[in-house]
Amino acid sequence: MPDYTVIIDDLDVAMRLGIYPHEATPQRVRLSVRMRVRYDRAPSADRIEEVLDYDFVRDGIHGLAAGPGFALQETLVEAVAALCLADARVREVRVRSTKLDIYPDATVGCEIVRTRD
Repeated sequence: MPDYTVIIDDLDVAMRLGIYPHEATPQRVRLSVRMRVRYDRAPSADRIEEVLDYDFVRDGIHGLAAGPGFALQETLVEAVAALCLADARVREVRVRSTKLDIYPDATVGCEIVRTRD
């Protein structure tokens, strides 16, 4: 069974993320997702029905960003990982979030890796 890595890189969203009063309004957050996806066989017909359509991940992230927000980046990346693992073909997911505007000289972030048992 072939494995592929499906990547969504540098998806910028505005969302409420943080514990401080100044973070009560949406701020820029960059998310990157790498999913190791296993298929029964290699795609042969060159059709989207044969593979994971990453629109569901992008749409799901936008849905999370439009919601009430998160206090912690750790909670955000867990939610994105759970979204990805909802597709049984996803064997492993790596999610990175980065706050872009907290410091003038650095970004701050969190990254996790989750695997299917």
